[in-house]
Amino acid sequence: MAEVLIVDDAKFMRVTLTDMLRKLNHVVVGEAENGEEAVSQYRKLRPDVVTMDITMPGMNGIEATEKILAEFPEAKIIICSAMGQQRMVMEAIEAGAKDFVTKPFDEARVNEALRRLLG
Repeated sequence: MAEVLIVDDAKFMRVTLTDMLRKLNHVVVGEAENGEEAVSQYRKLRPDVVTMDITMPGMNGIEATEKILAEFPEAKIIICSAMGQQRMVMEAIEAGAKDFVTKPFDEARVNEALRRLLG
C-alpha cells in the first residue's frame, strides 16, 4: 500500500485515477491541478509516489518533476501522458521520472508501475 499524490489539471482524470488506486489498495493523500500545487503538496505530504500529468497550465509536469527531485532526490514520480507525447515522456524520464503510464489509464499498467517503484 502506498500514499499517492495525484497531479492532473483535469478533475475527471484525478477522479478516475483515485478510484483505480483505491481499488488497488493505495491511499490518495492529496491532489494538485498544476505544477506549483504539486510542488507545495509534495513538500507538505511527502507521499510515497506521485502521478504527474505532463501538460498543465503554468508549471508543467516536467518542470514540477525537476523541482520536486531537486529538493527530494528520493521522490518517486510516475508521468501520465496522452498518446503521442513520446518526446515529452522522454524529457520527463530524463528529468528523473521513474516510469510512465498513458491515458486513458489501464489499471493493470498503473498497478505494474506502482509495484515496480515500490519494489
